[in-house]
Amino acid sequence: MLHNTTRMTIRQRIMKFLYPLLMKLTKATGKNSKVLHNTNDQPMTSIYDLSVQLNNGKELNLGQYKGKKLLLVNTASNCGYTNQYDDLQALYKKFSGNLEIIGFPANDFHEQEKGTDEEIAQFCKINFGVTFPLVKKSVVVPASDQHPVYKWLTNKEENGWNEQAPTWNFSKYLLDENGHLTDYFDPSVSPLSNEVVTAVEKKASA
Repeated sequence: MLHNTTRMTIRQRIMKFLYPLLMKLTKATGKNSKVLHNTNDQPMTSIYDLSVQLNNGKELNLGQYKGKKLLLVNTASNCGYTNQYDDLQALYKKFSGNLEIIGFPANDFHEQEKGTDEEIAQFCKINFGVTFPLVKKSVVVPASDQHPVYKWLTNKEENGWNEQAPTWNFSKYLLDENGHLTDYFDPSVSPLSNEVVTAVEKKASA
């Protein structure tokens, strides 16, 4: 049974209103604004060997995304960055057919994602019109139960170069058309920023 968590609370509405100010302040101070780029290191294992379980229970093999850019984002419903769902959906539409986005709802940062998978899905659909896939709520930070995809993303012995774990909700990892991890973007780097858009537009190396 769904509860009132599917529609925005007063706190969430306030955070949505303050989101532009948050982005300006963090950009000015450099907080949560780290950007990392791959210097052409190759992955040791293929992310296409991994699958995820969507919040509706279906299995999704990442191998089906060969030939497309893939943006992986850990998300939360009660965060100052939650309004980035709007930006992610806009990015998804802008690069439709060339970019896939997968959201990984997680309760790892100050317990800002307490809802059930069904509540999270409804919240994202009702308030932000999200149409990209959402994974079942999982752990994205280094831990014994860290999601296998995030183990790959944060272990250079697998992805070839990166060990940067998510610093907060809405950290972003971009993979190219060959399944190579090319970029990491901190939460304060908007999905519609020049940094992200330019990285998505960049053609993969052969």
